[in-house]
Formats: sequence, structure tokens, C-alpha cells
Amino acid sequence: MKPGTKKTSNKTKKNEMETKNIKAFGTEAAEAPLKTLDIKRRIVQAHDVEIEILYCGICHSDLHSARNEWHGTIYPIVPGHEIVGRIVKVGDHVKNFKVGQLAGVGCMVDSCRECEHCKSDLEQFCDEGSILTFNSPDAHLGGQTFGGYSESIVVDENYVLHISDKLDLAGVAPLLCAGITTYSPLKHWKVGPGQKVGIVGIGGLGHMGIKLAKAMGAHVVVFTTSLSKTEDAKRLGADEVVLSTDTEQMAQYARSLNFILDCVSAEHSIDAYLNLLKVDGNLVLVGAPMEPLPVTSFSLILGRRSFAGSMIGGIAETQEMLDFCAEHNIIADIELIGVNDVNEAYERLLKGDIKYRFVIDMASLKN
Repeated sequence: MKPGTKKTSNKTKKNEMETKNIKAFGTEAAEAPLKTLDIKRRIVQAHDVEIEILYCGICHSDLHSARNEWHGTIYPIVPGHEIVGRIVKVGDHVKNFKVGQLAGVGCMVDSCRECEHCKSDLEQFCDEGSILTFNSPDAHLGGQTFGGYSESIVVDENYVLHISDKLDLAGVAPLLCAGITTYSPLKHWKVGPGQKVGIVGIGGLGHMGIKLAKAMGAHVVVFTTSLSKTEDAKRLGADEVVLSTDTEQMAQYARSLNFILDCVSAEHSIDAYLNLLKVDGNLVLVGAPMEPLPVTSFSLILGRRSFAGSMIGGIAETQEMLDFCAEHNIIADIELIGVNDVNEAYERLLKGDIKYRFVIDMASLKN
């Protein structure tokens, strides 16, 4: 047995599994700030990949979970599901990854693999519930999974992603959540050349939606409540920018859009955007407002329009998205921070004081 490791009881399987302690950054209570913690990771098994984490993006769901705002958090919690790093060890049966390669981990680290959705590369809709990267049942060690605010992570190779060395790695990290959350609906609803596509909101999700829709060949119209974001929206790739609080501007776009990607997580009028769709147009929600959003029936009926939702993609689609971004030189706009700045970053996130994603330099955890 290697120094610093010990055996621990596996609550899911009958055999014992060797573990090691690693340093992480998390919290033990909803009202407590995040701090340095020690957590356990399993020693690499036959199909596992161990990744030294170089960068981890901060998603708004990290904040919701750390503060138990969704009322399901198990403490201690280590957030983080936008993980980019370098492989330091692989199991004996690993086929697709080698030590020294760059790799990523997104929102999932496992699923049942047997249901119709898992077999169709839609692991995010697993009938048994996909195993999330943090705060999800750990099928190997028992307890819950711990995320990317940590030195390293061990994941089954089937849920590990190849990362190109052509792009800035810190900017790649948010692609593992914000990137795939916006790419998946754009791809599913076949956004492309000849289409006029609306992006509602310019934030962590919206700014990725603009870049991806533009790279797919669409004419991109951005809707924002802030006129000051006009220049930035155009820098990101928008062809047109509309002030959504201006009724005259909104009226000019009635029945003109093929598709709308709604990235807003606050309460807002869905009807106002449904009425901008052409016949058979689709409005897809990827933001997650806490309050119900009312929809008038005639906003749907009169144009045979659809109002749908979408989340992350499966592993294969996430890899496709990463390859697409490498081909088109797409990364997130980020602010790189040290791990000790995470609590301040959470407060700034609440105020919208970020363009457009925080990413933690995980080397700061070692220091």
C-alpha cells in the first residue's frame, strides 16, 4: 500500500476500496464560507482516469448547491463541474486515454448505462438518474461525490473528455457546462445558415450562445435589458442587439425569428419572446428561474410555436461540442481567480459582476 492511503468501507459494493486524501475547497454548512478541506478520492481502478485539475469554472449552480438553495445539499460539499486538467494515472483497462494527455470532466461522472437514454448517448436523461460530479451518490465509496474545487479527480474513462491543446485551457473550462448547455439545444433544433436566431440574456450562458450560434452560421439577434451591453454583444458575434424593455424595438421583430435560446434565470415574460417567432418557431429555455413562468395559450397556438426546455448534453455530444469549439477557436470569456477568491466571486456572481465566467486556477489550492 502506498504511503498516505488507507482502506475504507465501500457502502455500495462488498469489496473494500483503497483511497487517498487530497486537498479541496468547499463548505460544511449552508451559511459558512468555503474553505480548505481534506476529502477522499478512490485509488485508480481498472477503468479509471486520474486527472490533476488545472482549472475549474464556477457555475451558478455551485453557489445554489453550496448554500442549499435547492434544498438537497449534503455536507460537506465540494462544488465544481467545469474541470480541465492533465491525466496523471490510468487504469489497466483504459483504452482511450494516456498519462500526460489533457482531459476534462463536466456535469456527470456516471449513469446506469443500461436504460434507453444511456444507450442513446443521452446520459443526462438517465432513467436511474445520472451521477453528478458533486453532491450526488458516490457508487464507489458511498457518501456523495466531490467536485472540481480540488487537487485531482478520479473518473471512469467513459465520462472523461478529450481536451484540445489549441485553446486557452482556462477559457475551455466553462465549456464543460455553459458551453454544452447552449450547444445542445442549438444542435438539436438544427440551428444553422439561413436562420435568424435570438439569444435572450448576455451572461455566462448567453455569451456562449452568441458565439456558438454565430459559428453555426446563423444570423444572431441578442435581446438584453441593458443598452450598455450592445457593444459587447456585437464583439461576441451578434449581428443585431435589441433592448428588450423597449416595446417599439421588440415590435419590429414580431414573427421574424426561427429560434430563440432563452438564457435568463430571472422572472421574465415568455409571451413577449414567443410572439417574435415565425410559424413553427421554437423557444428553448436553458435558464432556470425559480418562479413559474406563465405562458398565454394564444402565443403558442397562433403560430404553431413550441416552448421547450433543455439541459446539458450527453458525453458524446459534449465531446462533439469541444471539438467544434477547438475548430472554431471558441472559448468562454473569463476572469481567472485564485481559490481564496471564491467566496468573493460568489458574491459578485449574485450581483452579475462578471464578464462572463469565473475560473479558478487550481494551482492556487496547492499554494
